[in-house]
Amino acid sequence: MEKPARTALDRDAWIRGAVDVVAADGMDGLRVEVLAKRLGVTKGSFYWHFKDRRDLIDAVLDTWREGRIRDIRKQTAAEPGQELAALHHTIDVYAAAKNRKGIAIEAAIRMWARQDPPTAAVVEEVDATRLDCTRALFVALGLSEAEAKARSVLLYAYVFGFSMMQCGRFPMDVAKARRWIMERITQ
Repeated sequence: MEKPARTALDRDAWIRGAVDVVAADGMDGLRVEVLAKRLGVTKGSFYWHFKDRRDLIDAVLDTWREGRIRDIRKQTAAEPGQELAALHHTIDVYAAAKNRKGIAIEAAIRMWARQDPPTAAVVEEVDATRLDCTRALFVALGLSEAEAKARSVLLYAYVFGFSMMQCGRFPMDVAKARRWIMERITQ
């Protein structure tokens, strides 16, 4: 009986597989041998595309950074006069908590950043971009620079905090609470 041919993976396939592992098991779970087995290939394939585990981690971080920055720029793009709508849209998108995988990746990368300075620098860059994009919308609405910055921090504290919370045992109308909070942040 013939053995089935092994699948050849490119660098992007390894990165996508690594992102899935990070979502499920965090950065500590990202091990070359385990990932190779999960992808159905040999470790030799890994070393064809990456120097070492750190090279893979850096590629995962680059992919995450590029995606998060592209996403926030898309979410906060607004024609003049549409800044408030863009802020509401941004809050709706990020507070929805529909993307459990995205939230898991965000949390895993932030946890890793606590012990890994290169990761901390990537997280700081993403956060700065997110905050600056919403700050610009608040400034366009006529807020001072200081207030725009403070509201941007409040906006992200809310959307990421809320997306990671489990409120099932706390009786409230989530949609009504979300609208109320959104109005307080954007008024």
